[in-house]
Amino acid sequence: MTHPKRGRIIFHVDMNCFYASVEMAYNPDLKGKPLAIAGNPEERKGIVVTSSYEAREKGVKTTMNVWQAKKLCPELIVMRPNFDRYRSASKALFQMLAEVTPLVQPVSIDEGYMDVTDVATKLNPIELANNLQKRILHDLNLPCSIGIAPNKFLAKMASDMKKPQGLTILRKREVPTVLWPLPIHKMYGVGEKTAAKLEAAGVYTIGDLAKKDTYILRQILGINGERLKQRANGIDMRPVDPDAVNDFKSIGNSKTLPYDTKDNKEIETLLVHLATKVDQRLKRKKVVGRSVQLMIRYHDRKTITRSKKLSSYIETKEDILRVASELLENHWNLEPIRLLGITVADLQQKHQAAQQLNLFTYEKEVEKEKLYEVMDQLAEKYGKNPFIDIETTVSDKDNYRPTTSFQKDFLDDYKL
Repeated sequence: MTHPKRGRIIFHVDMNCFYASVEMAYNPDLKGKPLAIAGNPEERKGIVVTSSYEAREKGVKTTMNVWQAKKLCPELIVMRPNFDRYRSASKALFQMLAEVTPLVQPVSIDEGYMDVTDVATKLNPIELANNLQKRILHDLNLPCSIGIAPNKFLAKMASDMKKPQGLTILRKREVPTVLWPLPIHKMYGVGEKTAAKLEAAGVYTIGDLAKKDTYILRQILGINGERLKQRANGIDMRPVDPDAVNDFKSIGNSKTLPYDTKDNKEIETLLVHLATKVDQRLKRKKVVGRSVQLMIRYHDRKTITRSKKLSSYIETKEDILRVASELLENHWNLEPIRLLGITVADLQQKHQAAQQLNLFTYEKEVEKEKLYEVMDQLAEKYGKNPFIDIETTVSDKDNYRPTTSFQKDFLDDYKL
């Protein structure tokens, strides 16, 4: 990739309190009120996923238990997440960004990068960002902050500086005065454990990191130590890559039960539901996988993951369910379960994956493939799959909480 003489102009668009903001856009009566989105609003042990600024002012924080949040803010409105609603809003957002430039890279459901270098030759970057921010607020009724910088790292740091509805420019020459005084844990890319390792080595600020000996950083953090030092000095050569979202390595879904359970029928029904969801997303992405992972979270929040590598690629609900059930049977300690998750990994594009079929299974696979095609055609015609298991549909509606996708494979839906 060639870099323009004046440097690139990168936007980082970061939605403010996204889940809560989407709910407020959907129901304007919630605006201005303390609102929290939590996995199990009815339960004291439910966890806050995000909250509005009004709630944050009262001390409500992400990952806080609902009972703690209500103690700090008795008037807090707690709602369960609606992931379909959030994905729909996210899709509309990225479609809007793509109208400005094709160089859009989503990094999560509520944030993404834009390379507006070419576009900004016709319009001042600040004016461009201001117009975009106003349009997102007007058309989607959603607030966002935008960071403007010559690279992705600085744009990300800039967007975090003013919230909500912030617009911040961060130039490379401003790094020593703006970024270096900040504590090391405020740096994007430095998590809690990395910060602890750096502080133990005498690195307390971003400036300390920028000046630290590269050899020592490599000893502490490996190649990531050198990479972080470059970022601390304002150096980041990564391009905005619209295709990066296609580099997902796994597809999975998890679901939290409204209560702890040891009931085999409930657990089996949940596994069917999860396998069906993963099947649908594998087909939508036209990929197959060679390993299945099962996540089990127990009543005491202890979480285990167990996986099985397969000899051939799979994609169907039946195959996913068979392996997941085997993993459950082998590794469930019979303690009450709160959450289950199924992930298919070691993905390959379906057309690239050689079918490893023997003479005995070939005809059966061909027949199944024809059946799937007919089912897909009917689903396309009538809007949903008429063969979806009734028990799963009922349990979906009445018994279980919204499904959580813990992968990002849906982030390119805005292109469809």
